[in-house]
Formats: sequence, C-alpha cells, structure tokens
Amino acid sequence: MKKIYSMISVIALVFFPVLLNAQEIDLTGDWEMTTESPRGERTQTIHIEQDGEKLTITMQGGMGRRGGQGGGGEITAEGLIKGNKVEWSFTRNTPRGDFTTKYTGAVEGNTMSGEVDRGERGTAPWSAKRK
Repeated sequence: MKKIYSMISVIALVFFPVLLNAQEIDLTGDWEMTTESPRGERTQTIHIEQDGEKLTITMQGGMGRRGGQGGGGEITAEGLIKGNKVEWSFTRNTPRGDFTTKYTGAVEGNTMSGEVDRGERGTAPWSAKRK
C-alpha cells in the first residue's frame, strides 16, 4: 500500500507543475503584432479574449493598418491555445473567392511568434508582444 501512495506522490509531483504551467498562460488583452510580407512589415494591434483553451481574436481586415496607418474592417477570428502553442484562422469572402488565413505559433512570456499561411499568397513570419 505504501508503494502505491509513494507512486501517486511521485506522479503528482511530476505532473502538478506541468498542469499549473499550462493554466498560467493567459493571452487576454491587447497585442502589437508585426507580420512580414513582400510589401514590407505590417504592424497592427490585435485584441485577444481567452476562455480556457478557446481564443477570440479581433484584428484589422482588408489591407489592415500598415505601420499603424490606414483602413480595413475589423475581423473576428477563432482559435485555440494548447500548452504554449497558439493558432487561429479566419476566412474572408471576396469577389475573387474565399480566402482563409491561418496563424500558428508559440507563446513565450509576453511575446509570441510563428507563421501565417495565406493560402495561394504563401506564408510569412509574424511576431507579437503584449501591450
């Protein structure tokens, strides 16, 4: 019986910090995100709401805001965070058809970075820091 309790204690000591670490990541708030493209860097503020693993991201649409300037409408994207891995995507309907954009990356403290897949328009690196 003592062996079982010892085994349970060891398992708890190993996995409890891992579970606490997973719960510590909270992305809720405003982030300054920079995306690389053939036309140069694009910087915009995105807002993230987190409910458990579920993410809701609000960001500029269209051409977005280049260097903090310009128009485009607002887009709401849905995503997930699992451990320190983050992903979200949205689909825009345009006269040329539907375009899906998918962001994947990793969170490290108050920063995150990864790759955005723009379908036929290719991929590009992105990074964000908490405001």
